[in-house]
Amino acid sequence: MTSDRDQLQVIARRAMQSYGLEPDFPAALRAQLVHLGAPDDDALRDLRDLSWSSIDNDDSKDLDQLEVCIDGAGGQARVLVAIADVDGLAPRDSPIDQHARANTTSVYTPAVIFPMLPLELSTDRTSLNQDEDRPAIVVDMTIDATGSVAASDVYRGLVRNKAQLTYSAIAAWLDGTSHAPDALARVAGLDAQVRQQNRIAALLQTARDAEGALDFDRSELRPVLDDHGGVKDLRTEVPNRAKQLIENFMVAANGATARFLSSRGFACIRRVVRSPERWTRIVDLARERGGALPPAPDALALQQFLKEQRTAAPDTFSDLSLSVIKLLGRGEYVADDADDASTHFALAVGNYTHSTAPNRRFSDLVTQRLLKAAIAGAPTPYAMPELSALADHCTKQEDAANKVERLTRKAAAALWLSGRIGAQFDAIVTGAGPKGTWVRLTTNSIEGRLERGFEGLDVGDRVRVRLVHTDPPRGFIDFARA
Repeated sequence: MTSDRDQLQVIARRAMQSYGLEPDFPAALRAQLVHLGAPDDDALRDLRDLSWSSIDNDDSKDLDQLEVCIDGAGGQARVLVAIADVDGLAPRDSPIDQHARANTTSVYTPAVIFPMLPLELSTDRTSLNQDEDRPAIVVDMTIDATGSVAASDVYRGLVRNKAQLTYSAIAAWLDGTSHAPDALARVAGLDAQVRQQNRIAALLQTARDAEGALDFDRSELRPVLDDHGGVKDLRTEVPNRAKQLIENFMVAANGATARFLSSRGFACIRRVVRSPERWTRIVDLARERGGALPPAPDALALQQFLKEQRTAAPDTFSDLSLSVIKLLGRGEYVADDADDASTHFALAVGNYTHSTAPNRRFSDLVTQRLLKAAIAGAPTPYAMPELSALADHCTKQEDAANKVERLTRKAAAALWLSGRIGAQFDAIVTGAGPKGTWVRLTTNSIEGRLERGFEGLDVGDRVRVRLVHTDPPRGFIDFARA
C-alpha cells in the first residue's frame, strides 16, 4: 500500500517540474563535487576565539549564520553576524552554480526537501557546523543605546561555531519555562552571551518599531508524518523570542550589507515590498474593527493599528494578520544602483538586500560575490543588465517554489481531511478575485477554494464553510458556504 509520504514525494517532484524547477542534481554537478578543493582562506581575520553560536530550527543542518556580541566603547555594543562563505566552494558559472542559478532557492515540502546546493556542501563544507573552522563573511555592527546601527563594516573572517542552539529550546529558556539547553550549558559564559544578544535584539526591535516595521502573527502550517509515512497531524508553528532575536539581527545585517555595497558604488539585488497593492481594502478592514487609517499607504499608522488589534482582539489577530499580508502584495527582487535604493514597506527599511542565507538562496550568493569584490577593491562581478535579469529570475523562481510548497502542504492537508467530507468549519477569506475565492480554516490554518456561496465576500471576511471535496494529487481542498 502506498503511504502518504510516497504520494507526497511523487506530488512534490511533479510540481517541481511543472513549475520549471529542477528536482535533481545534474551529473556535471556530481562530477564537480569529486574534484572540489579547499576554499581560499587568505586574508581572513581569525575570530575563532569569540563565543559564536547558531540558533536555528530543531532539524536544520544547513547553518548559514552565527552571531556574537562584544561590548563596545561608550556603552555601545557590537553585533557580529558571520555568514557562510558558499562562493569559495561554488564558484561562478560552475555546474554547482548553474544548478543554484536555475532554481534560485531550496524548496521545502512535507515529505522531501530539494536543496539549492548538494548536501555535501549545504549541510557540511559550507555549513557553519558546531566545532568546525569555517571561512565567513562577517557583518560587524555597532549598536547604540537607542537600537540604531551607529556604524558597520563587512570583512572576511575565520570562525568556529561553539554551540548549535535551537529556536524552541532557547525561546523556552528565555521565557523561563524550561532550563538551559545542554548545548548552552557546555560553553562557559554562553548563557550570558545569549541573554546579551536578546537584550540587543530588543533594542533593534524598538528602533524598527519607531520606523514603522509591521508586526504580524506569522503562524505556519507544518504537516507531521508518522513512522509509517502517514500524515498524523497538522502542526501550527508560531513565532517565538528566539526567532525574533535572529530576525532582528538578520534585518540589521542585511541593511548593513546594502549600505556597505552602496558606499563602494556597487549596484546589487535588493529585496522590496512595494507600497500595498490593495490599501483601500486594508482601510476598510481597519474601519470594520473600529480603527482608522489614512487614505494613502502609511506604515506607521498600519503598525499602530495592528498593535492595538493584537491587544484588543488577540483571538482573531492571526486572521487579521493573514488578511493584511495578502493585501500588501508579494515581495520581489530588484536590481538597484547604489544611489537608487528601493523600500521594503513591511520592514520599514530602504536599501535592503538578502545576504544571510547563501546556502539556500541564490540572491544571497550573488550578494556574497559582490561583497567579496567590494572588500578586495575589485570591479563588480555583475554588470547592471545581468543583475536586473537575475533579480527578475529570482522573483519568478521564488514564486514557483512557493507554489510547490503550498501545493504539497495542501496535498498533505487534503490527505488528512479526506475522511471528513461534510464537516463544517469557521474560516476567513484569504483571497477574492476573478480566479476564485479562497478561505483559511481558523482552527488549523488549512486553506482551500470556496466553490459555492462566495458572492459578495472579500479578503478578511469571516464565513462558515463545509468541506465538499479533496483531491490530494492536485492539492485541491474545496468548500461550500454553510
